[in-house]
Amino acid sequence: MISRFIEKEILKKLVPGKVVGLFGARRTGKTFLLETIKNEIKGKKILSVHGGNLDVAEVLSSQRVGVLSKFVSGFDYLFIDEAQTIPKIGENLKLLVDTNPKLSILATGSASFDLRNKIGEPLTGRSIFLHLYPISQLEFSKQENLINTKENLDERLIYGSYPQVVTSKTTAEKKDILESIKDGYLLKDILELDNLKDSLFILNLLRLIAFQIGQDISYFELASNLNTQPKTVRRYLELLQKTFVLFSLPGFSRNLRKEYTKTPRYYFWDNGIRNAVISNYNGLQLRDDVGRLWENYCISERMKRNEYKNVSYNGYYWRTYDQKEIDFVEERGGRLFGYEMKWKKDKSKKPKDFLENYKDSKYEVINRDNYLEFVV
Repeated sequence: MISRFIEKEILKKLVPGKVVGLFGARRTGKTFLLETIKNEIKGKKILSVHGGNLDVAEVLSSQRVGVLSKFVSGFDYLFIDEAQTIPKIGENLKLLVDTNPKLSILATGSASFDLRNKIGEPLTGRSIFLHLYPISQLEFSKQENLINTKENLDERLIYGSYPQVVTSKTTAEKKDILESIKDGYLLKDILELDNLKDSLFILNLLRLIAFQIGQDISYFELASNLNTQPKTVRRYLELLQKTFVLFSLPGFSRNLRKEYTKTPRYYFWDNGIRNAVISNYNGLQLRDDVGRLWENYCISERMKRNEYKNVSYNGYYWRTYDQKEIDFVEERGGRLFGYEMKWKKDKSKKPKDFLENYKDSKYEVINRDNYLEFVV
């Protein structure tokens, strides 16, 4: 199994009197990572529970100091998997660390908008939040050589990098797992936590987004296609981001009137999920969307890499009304870095307006020859 980059970070942050919250989409390996960390902690007593267990949920939602303290008595660590299912989990974790200052707590959740809100406010200053994504190239590079990476690139553009997909032996198995994630897990948090029932609507919205990777979207157009209101589309897109299916980039603007910033651009955290949504697992030679796959892959891998390495930055796209654009712009250290994703090694004109108006900015084309420097 591929070792996860943030394992050491979790072990470092897991100290007495603190709560570490580990967020990520379902099936990205949170439970496996929990077990790995348990095996790394030697000579300590660990209480490991699941938030879906009703007896556990009853205790950890009780808000009774005596009940909570008795529950963790004699243990050095409390590990809670799927903690977002427990009512008032934040207030109860606060009571636990207040009254048991030697206790270290690790809680996982697959819905950031629920668990982070529940934990963050009651435990201000005593909680740390980390994210686990589908396996990143940063993680693959620790265990494979350059030849392996080049051989696996096409497959990663098509099937993505969910752990079970990566370890599957055949393409048929990879497809089956992606279909099961799409049908059984992908939308579970949204449907459960926001009391929604229309999974078909969500999948139809995702299909529309999947065909518009790297393009400007129109909330009104999406709403019209889905026979709903723009505010409903916005709400569902927000939920899809908070459950780690999608992420968005806002438009960058500072100096030029002709810069476009009306709507964000949306991307999938995993190429395999994107292809599962549109039911297209064809090889790259048979596709007309390789450019979109490459852009989605490079930008999502860069975002994972930046988060895992604790890079402080702001991410954007840049476009003008006369159709000049840059796929990805990073603002870090007081400078701007523009990146254009090109699957084919075509010559690309430098964005003159961007470079002239934003002094000391840099621009680079990311292709198959240099992408590893960008994502690792």
